[in-house]
Amino acid sequence: MAQNGKRVRRQRGSAWHWRQTDCWYYTPPGTKRRVPLVDEEGNRIRGKENRQAAELALARVKVAGEWRPKPEPAEADEWDVARVCSEYIEHCKSRLAAGTMSRDYRDEAVRLLNNLAGYCGTLPVSQLQKGHVEHWVESHANWKSGVTRRNAITIVQAAFNYARDMHDVAHRLKGLKKPPHAPRLHSFSEADEAALYDATDEVFGDFLFAAIHTGLRPFCELARVTADEVEETPRGMTWRVFSSKTRKVRKIPVRREVADLTRRLMESAPKGSGTPLLRNTTGGRWRKVTGGSRFRALRRNLGWDKDPEKRHYSTYTCRHTFAHRMLSGHWNGGRGCSIETLAELMGNTPKVAFDHYGREWGQFFQDPLWAAIGAAPAGR
Repeated sequence: MAQNGKRVRRQRGSAWHWRQTDCWYYTPPGTKRRVPLVDEEGNRIRGKENRQAAELALARVKVAGEWRPKPEPAEADEWDVARVCSEYIEHCKSRLAAGTMSRDYRDEAVRLLNNLAGYCGTLPVSQLQKGHVEHWVESHANWKSGVTRRNAITIVQAAFNYARDMHDVAHRLKGLKKPPHAPRLHSFSEADEAALYDATDEVFGDFLFAAIHTGLRPFCELARVTADEVEETPRGMTWRVFSSKTRKVRKIPVRREVADLTRRLMESAPKGSGTPLLRNTTGGRWRKVTGGSRFRALRRNLGWDKDPEKRHYSTYTCRHTFAHRMLSGHWNGGRGCSIETLAELMGNTPKVAFDHYGREWGQFFQDPLWAAIGAAPAGR
């Protein structure tokens, strides 16, 4: 396993060749054992050039269920993985009922933890290793995004930390590596924005317009705004925004064009009615399922699903577009705002805002670097 005198790390979940025996092997999840790979006749697969045959043999192992960890005998009262998953799911349900957790997080936790329990639910927690979770993540070929894998590992760690904190169930998942945060770079151009409005109806167009020009989370914030949260001040209109994700309320100013749209929508959804300002075609609140479905249809109709960058566009791209435009000074003569200002407007912490947007888009952070080397400020 060496090339040019350097040791090459074996890829987890893959077949690997051992030069000493000239045979192919795999390492079962959570172990350091090597198991030889055999063909359909039971003969060991030999020769470094036979990687494809080795990968096919490993695929047969996985399909046969032999890829899953096999628990060793444990004490009768010892917690297993399935119990940890079940306890955390019940905890999520109780927090949702109390209004301290979003429905989306609860649903995602239920889906992922049930999947993990199906993979190694009978394994005692004392036998669970980081390698088991890593192999579980890698076994999902459709989890291509680093964000998806990161979210899965985060929820698993939350479940086992809850069991540790509430029931003294020790585990070995501390330090389990997650894919790094990826900066959110996808943003609508002005041409993209105009194409969206031309390709959809007025109702959904108004929703997208407000999302792009306020930066609110589309479904847990923007879709919930009613006339009761609107206030006219001498300086302009403000919205009082409640986020079901963060469980916090913040007051934000809105742009003049958003204020004009708001006044028009308030004619059919006045104060005291409790009716959302931005409603779907049936008069109800936009929800993630229906709004997401509408946007995916738009993406197909515009041919964006075949574009390597635009196929990643979603309703949440409206929020990223707002962030990028604020940082670049799109609406302010090229004078970008600070990351702290952006964080306040978007309901994030400055660290989260910087991790997602600032490093790549924040001219506010680039100017000192250029000044340090004696370069002229931007625009001069």
